[in-house]
Amino acid sequence: MDGGVRVDLRGRQALVTGGARGLGASITRGLAGAGASVLVADVRKEQARELCEELAQDGRDARFVELDVRDSRAVAEVFQELERDGQAVDVLVNNAAVDVSKPIEHLTAEEVTRVVTTNLLGPMYLCLEVYRRMVARGGGHIVNILSTASNRTWTEAGPYAAGKSGLRAFTHTLFKEAQRDCPGIGVTGIIAGGMETPFILERFPDADVSMLQSPDIVADTVLYALSVPVGSAVSELVVVPRKEPSWP
Repeated sequence: MDGGVRVDLRGRQALVTGGARGLGASITRGLAGAGASVLVADVRKEQARELCEELAQDGRDARFVELDVRDSRAVAEVFQELERDGQAVDVLVNNAAVDVSKPIEHLTAEEVTRVVTTNLLGPMYLCLEVYRRMVARGGGHIVNILSTASNRTWTEAGPYAAGKSGLRAFTHTLFKEAQRDCPGIGVTGIIAGGMETPFILERFPDADVSMLQSPDIVADTVLYALSVPVGSAVSELVVVPRKEPSWP
């Protein structure tokens, strides 16, 4: 990716959930390209390791961390291990997400639980672990990837919209608390419209890709959020394709 945003992240460590493919991989490449050491947190071992090897060949620093964000104990253990190794997470990007596109009358409790736990509770677990550590260090940045579904929903999107709406509310609250607790901490929610990624194309193989945007554009938006000086704050950004049908 060679976007227009320039930010120097040398000496900083980032963690990207769902970082092995799609938008997560674009964000990982962008952060690594800006000089960050990137922890690729995912359940997809092979894809994550392939991405890390690709970045290593380009002289970038990335390593795989196996993590299911639905497991609060596993999330805590990742941060405890980093702490034991004298490492910190300076940038957290909560990107991991799933969806089940079904009418509400056909959804199962298991499907609802999987979507809401991954898309809402998982990011909250990560924030609980990283935020207090950022306060103690006096700085850092949390980026939560939202969706147009956090503002306006559609049919067959009940659990997904509920999770993303909840994450947007949580992100706004965390932003306000960071203003109070530590001016060195940035908190940004990024409302992203449809992207040409497996997240959409695996479920909707006949989707009109001309209506979708590149995930690299959204990754550049993440870098922009990180480029803003400490004296300013970007609480929320919206980046959608020109023809996005679900916005505003």
